[in-house]
Amino acid sequence: MKGYIQVYTGNGKGKTTAALGLAMRAYGAGLNVYIAQFVKGMKYSEQETFKVLSEHITVKQYGRGCFIKCDPTEEDVQAAMAGLKEVREIMLSGKYQVLILDEVNIATYYKLISVDDLLKLIAEKPDEMELIITGRNADPRIIEIADLVTEMKEVKHYYNKGIMAREGIEK
Repeated sequence: MKGYIQVYTGNGKGKTTAALGLAMRAYGAGLNVYIAQFVKGMKYSEQETFKVLSEHITVKQYGRGCFIKCDPTEEDVQAAMAGLKEVREIMLSGKYQVLILDEVNIATYYKLISVDDLLKLIAEKPDEMELIITGRNADPRIIEIADLVTEMKEVKHYYNKGIMAREGIEK
């Protein structure tokens, strides 16, 4: 089966959720999935689900926590760069048919990794691998080479009323 490049971007909620839903669908079809979460280094409820499915779905975080309210540190850059290097090896290993680079667009936006380095990784994607890229602020060059691009648009969100992320729903 030919693999394509999918991008989920935009300011609306649902980018990671869409990618994780695809991971579940791939699992149901007997495919192996690797989920690389850039920037993220915190606990999310989906990690508990994927522990049960760990024979076919692997999740690894390449972040140290959420720095969105402050500038990233050199340690954040090092974590992302090491993650990109490891993801390349995993991508070329032949073990996985689906690779999800969750929040990698944020990693490029904050210059934790360069867009050029991400483009090099994408260029090496095996033909049969499905590659999913998530995160707001997708670089136009990433959008250009993608086969499918979905932009999530926020129309209304209860965060604006002060409601924080709820366990099991947003985190």
